[in-house]
Amino acid sequence: MPELPEVETITRKLSPVLTNQEICSAELLWDGSLATPSPKEFCQILPGQLIENVSRRGKFIWITLSQYHLLIHLRMSGDLFTRPIADPIEKHDRVIINLTGSLSLVFNDTRKFGRIWLTRDPELVLGKLGPEPLTDSFSAEFLHTMLKEKHRQLKPLLMDQSFLSGLGNIYTDEALHIARLNPLRKSDSLTIDECIALREAIKDVLHEGILRNGASIDWVYKGGDFQNHFRVYGRKGEACPTCGAMIEKILVGQRGTHFCPTCQSKEE
Repeated sequence: MPELPEVETITRKLSPVLTNQEICSAELLWDGSLATPSPKEFCQILPGQLIENVSRRGKFIWITLSQYHLLIHLRMSGDLFTRPIADPIEKHDRVIINLTGSLSLVFNDTRKFGRIWLTRDPELVLGKLGPEPLTDSFSAEFLHTMLKEKHRQLKPLLMDQSFLSGLGNIYTDEALHIARLNPLRKSDSLTIDECIALREAIKDVLHEGILRNGASIDWVYKGGDFQNHFRVYGRKGEACPTCGAMIEKILVGQRGTHFCPTCQSKEE
């Protein structure tokens, strides 16, 4: 699933192309991609809407229109890109939004898990998301307070989008390794110094992911090379880049989790 750096990369690529473009029509090739409104309303509302801004909130692509908001979550296999309006429809295209001129905005989704919302009030969809980890307000003290209010394992908590938005399996594993924190640690056991390290690790790994255009680890998301710089994710049985110990993989919160048993001891 694309995480914050992959979604940010897509957003930055689309923004200069889409901003100030007007929508002329919409085609729903699979109604299931649409969360709200009805297919009929979706196709009636979009024509004439001007694209004012393209941004990101957590793992959502947020397209601000002149009167509405278009919110897109790629989930497992979704992708969003532009192509010439005259190009043929591809096998897994689910929604096509045609712009005045020569371009179409295409939502392509092999596994059909991605969803699109068209709404006047984006908070109806985004309101339950946790804070953004790359903002100035996300301080070590703020993170320490957040963690103290919970009594959960670190890995699942950091991936909980209502707790902190944008992190997924890859970047959580990488950040915990940099911070030298075991994924099974209870959140309320962390000291302020450990929260300082974790906050810096989260920011550093996300910034590096964005710098490298995200990670391309399967056939879904392409174009990034952060996968060539993983410290632990996907490296079971290989040497830890910090201490040389063998990286292990365990199941935490039903997710495969990579860590170094030496650098990331369970001791609290």
